[in-house]
Amino acid sequence: SLSKYYAEYKPGEKVVLKAEPAVQKGLFHLRFYGKTGIVVKKQGKCYAVQITDGKTPKTIITHPIHLRRL
Repeated sequence: SLSKYYAEYKPGEKVVLKAEPAVQKGLFHLRFYGKTGIVVKKQGKCYAVQITDGKTPKTIITHPIHLRRL
């Protein structure tokens, strides 16, 4: 839907990475599916989300259609 496509997130918001299969643009690697992270900043049309993969913090850049609020 268009409301998910143009969703706005603020830095510090908690989000869940959920892939939308109809849109491949800005899709993260599927090993991170279902992970919870914090929005760090907006980068172009996408968002930088920081997650922890084991003990390692990682930054994933993804389109807002693949994000859900917690």
